[in-house]
Amino acid sequence: MNSEGVSMTESKRRERQSALEDADSGIGLCGWLLVGFSLLLMLVTLPISIWMCIKIVKEYERAIIFRLGRILKGGAKGPGLFFILPCTDNFINVDMRTITFDIPPQEVLTKDSVTVCVDGVVYYRVQNATLAVANITNADAATRLLAQTTLRNALGTKNLAEILSDREEIAHNMQATLDEATHDWGIKVERVEIKDVKLPLQLQRAMAAEAEASREARAKVIAAEGEMNASRALKEASLVISESPSALQLRYLQTLNTIAAEKNSTIIFPLPMDILHSLKRH
Repeated sequence: MNSEGVSMTESKRRERQSALEDADSGIGLCGWLLVGFSLLLMLVTLPISIWMCIKIVKEYERAIIFRLGRILKGGAKGPGLFFILPCTDNFINVDMRTITFDIPPQEVLTKDSVTVCVDGVVYYRVQNATLAVANITNADAATRLLAQTTLRNALGTKNLAEILSDREEIAHNMQATLDEATHDWGIKVERVEIKDVKLPLQLQRAMAAEAEASREARAKVIAAEGEMNASRALKEASLVISESPSALQLRYLQTLNTIAAEKNSTIIFPLPMDILHSLKRH
């Protein structure tokens, strides 16, 4: 069913475009008389009229010619030279280059009831100049307004964590939605980017406090693990020293060397425990 619906939609779009391009075939007898009179007037006023009839469009532009209010057969003209008749023909230039605009900051209520301010940028271009002129009054303004509403609708279904972590996915979904909605206007949305997500000041403070508490908890865990490893090392060292009494004397001498290197005025001289035991006996 989905494939059939898509094919029917595409066929309707093609029929609409072909009808627009072949619109000059129904101008009627009166219309042809006016066209003939305009052509005769151009021939009579040659060569002055030639400067009014020949127009030029640039490489990045296309011209939509209206003859008696109907789009001329063949669709958009250009780039280069093209010919119009005075009095009966007028034309509109359409820029085919990629256009960029910023989405104004939008205050959005997320799925978890958090108010955020989000802005973005959209890149689009006119893909079909005939549809861009005939199907909508102002394609640029309509695309800008549609981008704002699409941004609000897309972010309203997301949690705050999803908005902060899945920006690329949200931007891709927005691009697909905008491209589908503007296809009938002859617009091709090339890219959508989310620029900045601004959180309320109170929420920023709460998140900073949560992050600080998490860091302090990790620091305490690391310190506890260090104390545990140090106690194990001290236990092993005490076992080694208890097996060799001379090791304790060497440790005393090493401690004296460390104290002397720091140029302290107080020197602690260790007294061997064996001497104290011999004094007690006497």
